[in-house]
Amino acid sequence: MSAFHPDLKRGRFLPNVSYGRLSSRLMRSVKWRSTDPGPDVTVQEIVVPGPKGAPPVSLRVFQPTGLKTAAPALLWIHGGGLIFGAPERDDRTNIAFARELGITVAAVRYRLGPDHPAPAAVEDAYAGLRGLAERADDLHIDTDRIAIGGASAGGGLAAALALLAHDRAEIRPVFQLLLYPMLDDRTTTRTDLDTFEVRVWTPKSNRYGWSSYLGDTVAGPDVSPYTAAARREDLTGLPPAWIGVGNLDLFHDEDVEYARRLNDSGVPCHLDVIPGAFHGFDVVFPKAEISREFWRRQARALKDAL
Repeated sequence: MSAFHPDLKRGRFLPNVSYGRLSSRLMRSVKWRSTDPGPDVTVQEIVVPGPKGAPPVSLRVFQPTGLKTAAPALLWIHGGGLIFGAPERDDRTNIAFARELGITVAAVRYRLGPDHPAPAAVEDAYAGLRGLAERADDLHIDTDRIAIGGASAGGGLAAALALLAHDRAEIRPVFQLLLYPMLDDRTTTRTDLDTFEVRVWTPKSNRYGWSSYLGDTVAGPDVSPYTAAARREDLTGLPPAWIGVGNLDLFHDEDVEYARRLNDSGVPCHLDVIPGAFHGFDVVFPKAEISREFWRRQARALKDAL
């Protein structure tokens, strides 16, 4: 195993905990604390129509205080392995995006597996994107400058959402911001990763997360790219992307390959590999300098794209 980044050396003491039915249920019961945005950012919850036959979708919206003119927006999708998590877990970074970039950030609250299998999560994300565009006037959003993004499972859902939005051709996001995205269910079949001493998200957790979302179809021939974006053969016409991942992350190989395929398809994709970084390192150690720099790189990519 490669050495930990000097800023993340305490990560070696993190236990290799895997999630299953009981632990993920416990995580779903967690009430995530919201973060005080301060006086320069306002936060509100709005509700938009959900997918056909499904409940409405909630968006947690962050905006610079006093925003009066149309500005870019980011639809953000939280992580949690498709089995837990909530928008509040990313309040800190979403507040920072709104404050530093002067944009609207809308974090979508989507349905989780195994109670709500595929394609519930990505359809909720699409409903959030559509609802954001429909509320553009009162939220002061420039619909020609909407990006989508997410971390871990949220990054995978954002990549799948880019495919869905491209194919439905109703709303066209202009950029994908993908943090260590969970892209390929076939990674669950790689037994070589069982001896790879990863942190935070393990091969066992990965198998449980994907099987909770896809059921018995996981790693089979009929998995839709709208649920596992790496299954898509034709990536042409997608919006430009930024992918960030550590070389100690379980998703490193699938993320590097997806970035290569995007570029080979004519879709500009900047790949940022962080040496010695594990999955979710920036969440575990948010004050580490490499975590701060990781966020600054995301912010620069968003600013340049929007």
